[in-house]
Amino acid sequence: MHRRDFLKTLSLFGLPSSLLFHRDATATARSQLKHIHEKQAFDYAMLKGEARALAGHPYRPPREALPKSLQQLNWDQFQAIHYRPDHALWAKQKLRFETRFFHMGWSFKTPVQMYELDNGQAQEIAYDPAMFDYGKSGLNGTQLPHDLGFAGFQLFYHTDYQRDIAAFLGASYFRAVGAEMQYGLSARGLAIDSGMARAEEFPRFTAFWFERPKAESDQVTIYALLDSPSITGAYRFVIDLTQQVVMDVDTALYPRKTIERLGIAPLTSMFLYGENDNRLNNDWRPEIHDSDGLAIWRGNGEWIWRPLTNPASLRFNAYTDDSPRGFGLIQRDRVFDHYQDDGAFYERRPSLWVEPRGNWGKGSIQLIELSTPDETADNIVAFWNPDKPPQPGQELLFSYRLHWGAKPPVTSPLAKVVATRTGLGGIVGQKRKYFSWRFVVDFTGGNLGMLGKDSKVEPVITASRGTVEITSVRPLASVNGLRAMFDLRPDDTSTAPINLRLYLRLDGQPLSETWLYQWTPPKVRPEI
Repeated sequence: MHRRDFLKTLSLFGLPSSLLFHRDATATARSQLKHIHEKQAFDYAMLKGEARALAGHPYRPPREALPKSLQQLNWDQFQAIHYRPDHALWAKQKLRFETRFFHMGWSFKTPVQMYELDNGQAQEIAYDPAMFDYGKSGLNGTQLPHDLGFAGFQLFYHTDYQRDIAAFLGASYFRAVGAEMQYGLSARGLAIDSGMARAEEFPRFTAFWFERPKAESDQVTIYALLDSPSITGAYRFVIDLTQQVVMDVDTALYPRKTIERLGIAPLTSMFLYGENDNRLNNDWRPEIHDSDGLAIWRGNGEWIWRPLTNPASLRFNAYTDDSPRGFGLIQRDRVFDHYQDDGAFYERRPSLWVEPRGNWGKGSIQLIELSTPDETADNIVAFWNPDKPPQPGQELLFSYRLHWGAKPPVTSPLAKVVATRTGLGGIVGQKRKYFSWRFVVDFTGGNLGMLGKDSKVEPVITASRGTVEITSVRPLASVNGLRAMFDLRPDDTSTAPINLRLYLRLDGQPLSETWLYQWTPPKVRPEI
C-alpha cells in the first residue's frame, strides 16, 4: 500500500460542507439536473450480469484526458469550486436525501459515471458547468468539455443540508460520519495485494446508480460497478439513517485472474502515536490517531483487542478464523483531554464495525501497519481475507453491514481494555541488571465492579519469546477496574517482533477480552 497520496483530497470529507458548498437562495422547486442518453431498465441482477460480462474481457484502463486548466489546479484552487445545492439530485423534492457531485481536477483525473434510477429505469446524469460555482478557481466552466464527468459524490440528509453524512471519492474509497457528524477513517470497496512487496492494486468504482428513495424513508439505495485489472464487481449499498449511519453492503465479485491477497470489507485509518506507542511523540498533542485498536469478535465467541502501532517498518498480522462475527477499527479513547486538538477533534472520530451477513467460512482478519511520519497519511489497513485465493470464472458473494459511530453495535460482556502503556521495565529504586520492557494494560467493565477484596484475579500472559516477569493485577479506581502489569525480558538481541497475549482470569474463567500486542525490541537498548 502506498501513502494516502490524495490525503488532502480525502480531507474534503473532514471539512464542514458549508465551506465547500454554498446554499443558493434562488433554488427552484425542481431539480436542475440534465440527463443524457435514453432511459434503460436497471436492477441489481442486471448489474451483476454486467460485471460478470466485463470480467470476461481484458481490462481497459480509464481515460485520463483532463484539460490542462484542471490538471494545473492547486489545492486552494480546487477547493474554490463549489457545488450549487439547487442542482443536487432530488433537491426540493420533499425527500430526506440529496446527492451532490465532486468536480474533476487536481488529483482526480478519472471520471465516474452517475445515473439516476427511478421505477426501474436508469438515465445518466450529464456534467453541466451550471452545477458549479467556480469562484476563485480561475476556471471558466463554459470552456470545459461537455462530457467531463464527475469525480465522486456526497450524500446529505434532511436534518442538516450544510453537512454531508457520506462521501465516495477516489478509487473505491468512501466515508461516513457518526452521530457527532465527524469524519475519520475510510472504508473501501475492495483491497487487492495490500501490504505485499509489489505495488497494491486499487480497484475503482466506475459508475453509480442512485435509486430515488421513497418519501419519508430514512433509507437510500446506491449501486456501484467496480473494475480493476484483476477483478470486477457489482455493489449494492443500502444506507440507513434511522439511528446512526448503517450501510448494508452486498457484493458480487468476478475475478479476471488468481488473486493472492483479496481484502473483503477493507478499512483504512491513521495511527501516528498514542499512550502505547510514543516512537514519534514530538508534537504538543498527547495523542494523534483516527483509530486506536482493532477489535475482533471471533467465530468461537472470543473477543480480541489489538492496540494499533506506528511501526518503524511494515507489519503484517493475520488472525485466522472461521465465520467471524465481526471486526472493526475502533476509536475507544473519546476523551478530549487525551488529544487536546480543538481543530481535528480526534475524540469524535467514528469507529467502523463490520458485521458479516451469512457464513464467510474460513479465512483471516488481516492487519497491516505501515510507518508514517505524520498524521497526513493513512497507515492502517484491516480486512477479511478468504482462505482460498479467488480464481478466474468464479462468482464470489459477500454481504456485510457497516456500522459508523462512536461505539460498535455489539460489545463483549467481559471487561474490556481501555488503555495500553509501555515503557522501561525494572523495579523503581533498584539497580537494573538487564534490559526489560514494561506493559501496563487497564481493564474496565464486565463483572469487575462485583469483585470482592479477596478475589484472586490472575493475568494469563504468553509471549512468543522472551521471559515474562514482575506480573501483577491491582485495582484502578480511576476506571473502576483493574490494572495488569508485567515486564518482558528479551532472551536474545534480535529485533524481530514479539507477540504478546493477555487476559484476566478468576477461578479458571475469563474475566476480560483478550489483549494482543506486537512489540519490537529496540536495536539500540538503553544502558543499564
